[in-house]
Amino acid sequence: MTVHQLIAGAAARHAGRTALVDGPTGAGVTYGELWRRVERIASWLHGRGVRHGDCVALWTANHPAMAAFALGAMRCGAAVTTLNPAVTDREAAEQLADAHAAIAMVSPGLVDRALALDLSTVVAIGDAPGAAPLRDLLAHDAPPPTVEVDAGSPALIPYSSGTTGLPKGVVLMHANLVAVSRQLAHAFDAKTSDGTLAVAPFFHILGMTAELLMPLSVGATVVTEPRFDQATFVDLLERHRISFLAVPPPIAAFLVHDPNVPARDLSHLELIAVGGAPLARHIHEALAVRLPRAAIGQGWGLTESSGAISVPRRRTGAPIGTVGAPLRDTELRVVSPDTHVDVRSDLDGELWVRGPQVMRGYLDRPDATAATITADGWLRTGDLGRITSDGHVVIVDRLKELIKVNGFQVAPAELEAVLAAHPAVADAAVAGRPDARTGEAPVALVVAARRVEVDELSGWMRERVAPYKMPVEFRMVDALPRTASGKLQRQRLREMVNTPSRSEESGQLARAGQTLDGADGSEGFIDATRIEDA
Repeated sequence: MTVHQLIAGAAARHAGRTALVDGPTGAGVTYGELWRRVERIASWLHGRGVRHGDCVALWTANHPAMAAFALGAMRCGAAVTTLNPAVTDREAAEQLADAHAAIAMVSPGLVDRALALDLSTVVAIGDAPGAAPLRDLLAHDAPPPTVEVDAGSPALIPYSSGTTGLPKGVVLMHANLVAVSRQLAHAFDAKTSDGTLAVAPFFHILGMTAELLMPLSVGATVVTEPRFDQATFVDLLERHRISFLAVPPPIAAFLVHDPNVPARDLSHLELIAVGGAPLARHIHEALAVRLPRAAIGQGWGLTESSGAISVPRRRTGAPIGTVGAPLRDTELRVVSPDTHVDVRSDLDGELWVRGPQVMRGYLDRPDATAATITADGWLRTGDLGRITSDGHVVIVDRLKELIKVNGFQVAPAELEAVLAAHPAVADAAVAGRPDARTGEAPVALVVAARRVEVDELSGWMRERVAPYKMPVEFRMVDALPRTASGKLQRQRLREMVNTPSRSEESGQLARAGQTLDGADGSEGFIDATRIEDA
């Protein structure tokens, strides 16, 4: 089955139900109307020369039109590549060229930039000079094209985050996306009566699969929010009786700290699945107290696995410190990073995954594909972890991010979790820098929630980690570099710790007796500006 066939089936069964709602305006689209839009967009695109094997682009914030345009392109046999609205013109041009996309639908504010790029056609959601307005596509009444698209055709080409290397196009087939939609629907026990608030961006694989394709596949309602807005987020949760959320960690933290949450009726919220980056233990615990009716847990997936490998379950969530249990039809192995031999169940190793959601490969990069997927179909995730005796997955860190101290492996994520649990720490990151004596040394970057002395932080760490894991320096920063999903940008962190701090330049390291100040005395972890910037 193809993606558009999957959604067409839902539209036939639930024609009168609301499929999508634009959060800011409240305008809704039924499943019947959604499918009529898909057919008309497919006809218009076909008239513009879009054929099987082509690629079209989506460069816009979350909006109901994204679903119709993406499905219309797939109905023509084309693949869809998605761009973050925050990318630069250079980055946009590189991705569009790499994906061979000549047509793009964009937000009105991006039209001028898109028109300056090498595109044959720019479609604007609203009115904008030089662009084809979306209403022209929706008014197109020619019959839809007759195109044979099979499950093995490319459907989506998102680009990997680039936090540890250059972005690469990830070729996801129709079969991959149909499989992951069904896997997630099974794990989340998704129902027609469900509603989700899609604040995770659709250009990110978490938003595209967990908050758009999966709910549409079962006849649920998707409420879109173009960007996180703390003034309206809780209002939308309550007004639309949202039953499940898939969100990055900063929004989970917002739900913990926002003073309006306890006064709202969120009793219908049954599952909060957190993905994209690690969820701090204290945030998980506090969220469970604040929203006791909701199951809570982290999930784990890669763009290369269509966004999902293991997830929390609707009734039980996931144990703290784990990323849930594997999806059905998904195999996991834990292997030695050096020998690629399976390790004992009580040891950590690189996690390998095999299942119907695993990508075909990287676009036009056979060498990178061969280095990532084995001949017998195992995806090397690059994540260090283990599987517990009760079947849950624990992620220790990214293999490439391990810090080697005197030959010992130090996982930054472990130190970050310990630091983040300190009440004076709003956010934290750890990266390694070269050290003449130990090879490498951990350096902690701290966003302080209040004034705190380094002695207090170092004492806290010393009680909780082995001596070789201790950071050699604690640096105060106003914010940490994160991707749209909340994932730490490790390359930028390494650049930060390898740049002398003001204290180093003056001959003083952050050490005993020094005080780190919060930038404004606020809870930096939930700073709305940083969430919106992401």
